[in-house]
Formats: sequence, C-alpha cells, structure tokens
Amino acid sequence: MSAGSALRTFFGLIWRFLEGVRKVLHLAFLLVIFGFVLAALHTSIPIVPRSAALVIAPEGQLVEQISGDAVRRAFGEASGGPAPETLLRDVTDAIAAAKTDARIKLIVLNLDELEPSGLSKLQEVGAALRDFRASGKRVIAAGDAFSQTQYYLAAQAGEVYLDPMGEVSVTGFSYYRMYFKDAIEKLSVDLNVFRAGTFKSYTDQFSRNDMAPSEREETSVWLESLWNAYTQDVARARSLPPGVLKDYITEQPGALQSVGGDMAKMALQRGLVTALKSRRQVADDLKGLVGEDEDSHTFNAIKMNQYLAAVRSKTVLKSKSDAKVGIVVASGEIFDGHQLPGAIGGESTSNLLREARYDNTVKAVVLRVDSPGGSEFASEKILREVQALRKAGKPVVVSMSTYAASGGYYIAAAANQIFASPTTITGSIGVFSYIPTFQRTLEKLGIKVDGIGTTPLAGDLRIDRALGPATKQLLQASVDHAYAQFVHRVADGRKKSYEDIDKIAQGRVWAGADAQRIGLVDHLGGLKDATDAAAKLAELGAAYDVEYIEPELSLREELLMQIRSQAVRVGAWVGLIPQRSAVERILDPLFDQARAITQLKDPRGLYSYCWCREPSEYGERVLSR
Repeated sequence: MSAGSALRTFFGLIWRFLEGVRKVLHLAFLLVIFGFVLAALHTSIPIVPRSAALVIAPEGQLVEQISGDAVRRAFGEASGGPAPETLLRDVTDAIAAAKTDARIKLIVLNLDELEPSGLSKLQEVGAALRDFRASGKRVIAAGDAFSQTQYYLAAQAGEVYLDPMGEVSVTGFSYYRMYFKDAIEKLSVDLNVFRAGTFKSYTDQFSRNDMAPSEREETSVWLESLWNAYTQDVARARSLPPGVLKDYITEQPGALQSVGGDMAKMALQRGLVTALKSRRQVADDLKGLVGEDEDSHTFNAIKMNQYLAAVRSKTVLKSKSDAKVGIVVASGEIFDGHQLPGAIGGESTSNLLREARYDNTVKAVVLRVDSPGGSEFASEKILREVQALRKAGKPVVVSMSTYAASGGYYIAAAANQIFASPTTITGSIGVFSYIPTFQRTLEKLGIKVDGIGTTPLAGDLRIDRALGPATKQLLQASVDHAYAQFVHRVADGRKKSYEDIDKIAQGRVWAGADAQRIGLVDHLGGLKDATDAAAKLAELGAAYDVEYIEPELSLREELLMQIRSQAVRVGAWVGLIPQRSAVERILDPLFDQARAITQLKDPRGLYSYCWCREPSEYGERVLSR
C-alpha cells in the first residue's frame, strides 16, 4: 500500500467515525424533540392532594394579557427571555376556586419573583385573598425580604413571616423623568411640537429642563391618591393605626439605629410582620397543618399553575351556554394594524370586538382596558366597533385596570358603563404631534440642503429642512381638530356637553376615584363588578357564563407552547435559563420608552398617549407621559 493510499484510508476512517458520531447526535436530538412532543401530547392532569396548601408564586409582572407571539415567546422563554409575566386572572381564578375546595386548607404566598405591578392589579388580588380568608381558611406569606409591591400582597395575609436576615422595603411613590432641552439644543436639533391640552405634558421632556407647574399640580394629586390607597390598604389589612406605614418610612433612620441596624427587627417592632422565621421554619410548621410530602420532605403543596390545570379541566367538557358575557382584553400601547398580544392593534382588537358582535351566544361585552394610549387613528377604529356593538343591541361595559388614559380612555368613551379601580390612572384627554428636524446639525457638518418644489408645502416634511410656517399652521390645526374630536367623543359617550368635558380634559390625568367624582367613570369596582353589570344590562340573570374572546392558537402554536413548557423545566433543571439582573430591571423604563417611541406610527402623526407607568420600587419606576 502506498503512503498516499494509507493516508486516504486513515482520513477515511476518521471521516466515517465523525459521520457516525454526527448521526448518533442527530438521532439523539430528534429523540429529545420527539420526547418533548410526546410529553406535550400526553400531559396528564395534575392530582390535587387530599390535604394541601395552594402555593401562589407569581413571576414577573402581573398583566392582563401575556405579551408576544406564542411561538416566539415559547422559544424565547426556553432561552432565558423575555421577562416572565403572570396573568392576573390566573391568580384570582386560583384563589376563588380554592375558597370552596375542601382539599385546599390554606394559601401560601411566595412573592420572591413578583416584580413591580400596577396597584389596581394588586388590589384585585388582595380582594380575592380577603374573600378567601372570609371562608375561614388561612393565608400565610413567607419571604426572605419584601419589596414594596411584594409587601402589599403579603400584608393581605393573616400571617406574614420574614426571614431574620430580611427587610421590608417600602419607600413611597414618586414621579421623575429626564428632560432633554439642553441636550437637544447642543445637538442643534429642532423639535417641532404641536399639542392640544394645558396638561398634556408628554412633549415637555423635549422643550423644558424641568417639570412644568401644571404638571406638578396634577401629578401631586393623583400620586398622593395612589399612595394614600396603598398605605390605607396595608394598615387595614394588618390592623395597624393610620399613619404607621408613613412613620415607618420617615422615622426609619433613627428607628433603624435604635435596633442596631436590624431591618427585620424594625419591621417586627412596627407591626409590619407577624414574626421573624426562615422559610424552613415556616415549612416545618405547615407540615402539621397539611401533612408532609414523603418525597420532598416538606409540606403537602400544589403550585398555582398545576392547580388551575386540575380545576379548569373539569369545565372543558361542559356544554357551551347560548347566553354569555364576552371579555375582550385591550392591553398595552395602541398601534395601527394587527398587533401581537400585549399590544392593542387598530385591526386586531377591532376584529375581536367584531367577532363578539357576530357571535349570537355573546349577549354583552366587557372591554378590559389596560393602556396608556397611542395612535388616535387606531383608537378611532376600535371606538367604532364599540359603537357597532351597542347598535347591534349588545351592551358594552368597560373595566379599567392599572391605566386607561389618552387613547385608552378614547376607546372606552362609547361604552354603556365604565368601571375603574380607585387607583386606575385615567383621563389624559389630549393630543400631540412632534417632528424633529436636523438641518442645523447637518450644517455643523458642512452639509447643505437645497432644491425646489412645485408648492410651498412640497418637501416641507423632510427631516433635513426646517418646517415652513404654512406646515406648522396645518399641523397645529390638525392637532386642534383631533383634540376637539376626542372631546366630542367623550361628551357623546358620557352624555355631557363639550364645555363640561373640555374643563376636565386638557390632557389632565386623574386617579380612578377622582375620575368617578367628575363623571369620567361611572362606578368604582373590579372586573367581576363590570361583568355583573354587563350581564344585568343584557338581562342574563345571576347565573351566566363568561368567555374570553382571544385569537385562537393554531395546532402548531399549541404544540410548541407545550414543548416550551417541557423545555423550560429541563433548562431550569440544568441551570441553562438565566435570571434577569437588578440592573436590567432598573433599565426597563428607559428601554420601554425607546421601544414605544419607535413604534408610534399613526398615519397622520397624531397621538393620544399618556406615558403612564405604575409606581414601583426601583426609585419608584418613572411615571411619565
């Protein structure tokens, strides 16, 4: 055998070996995927122990609608993103079902992974927990530490246990944002702003270096309203004297020094927690109440998602009612066209309302709004569908969640009735438009723009040329007309005069309790109250069915979602799914603002938008509009 042929034989053997390894790995990969598919298709219904604690452990923010495309989100979660979310209705449904379930002896709250969420959503969960406790069953909260959001829910429990090394971090609500006037001037950018509404302050960040007096005035009102609601709810739940929580904050430096810097001891002394116990101590105590799991050697428990799968499976085979209330969720910013869940689309949300209109079994509709607004053109499309539902004889009741402001209020204006939480952020009835031009920036670089147009308006909307007087006049007139239309829509829906609405509009933001006082909202209450009202308007009686009207997942999407759940379990088990850092959470508002600005694409450049973000821990997350 020649040296050449021996070399070819040697490398041939190596190639066949590598090819064999490739085939084995490929087969192994296919078997793993096949295993996921089988697991997805043969997911068994969880068994609820005869005696157990229901563990409520929400992850991420509480939301009205899980955001994003089902397939992309499925694989995104398996690879460590996006941020987790928990459906508000999943939490409240689980608590309501457990109330009458003899197998569930108590609820345990594990709030470690709960991120800042709207106060109105927390209040709905709090109400469900109080209703559960009214049945005589216990609610226990245990944590290593409690953030402001987490503590609100923990306080609703009858017993709150804090680790001896932990703390209760409550600091109050605040409103801060950045102003860019000087930066814009240094960059030689001309930002042309057109707005209608004395209090419409979204564009102030471009034209000012500080908060306008009008914005400071309105903000102090609704911000204090939300903070009062938080402190009163906590004090009532913990049976504390009024003012204890505020004193806990203002007196904290001296009080902490008196206990040698022990945050946990200070929280105990002020009555914020029941006792200082580690999770292990709490778990050992629970064994005596619900029994011990022989495999895990902890107390008998069932997680919320498993419990929901078990209790909801019983209703799957029930015959569909021919008289029900349909719920359409409008959650997120309002954009044109078709949007993924977590955003409101002029077309996609309108289609859901249209589906309810043509479904003969749907006798009334609840529009659940959780939106700061957005495109006025898209808002108008959705409003028309609400009007069409009413014209078809189907009552529409709006239920406002954390916020229903600007465009979020626009789409609610034509409803038969409007319900809001006392802490809902609403109103902000105003319109703005802004166009940046960069001709001065280009001139600094030695770039000139010149040419000719057939009319004074031709080429006047280029970002490399200054806006002409005629264009500015047209844009302001367009904004003024859009504002007048907005006020007329609200006046018609609220059965008030234009002048009455104009006085309380002007872009001003109101808390839900104040909005009810001035007539922008009919009643204070949650989703259940709104649903009952819709059923009453449709004369359905006390016993009625509820159906969420949502885009249906295809078989492919359903399968991939199930595969994702299996993949996430495996990824978490082997430590492949990373956790979001505190820095990422702090930067969320900045990323949210940049993302939303780039998505504002109204055909006419007109926006009814309130940059409302619920108060939260990280410096109390910036609320701006």
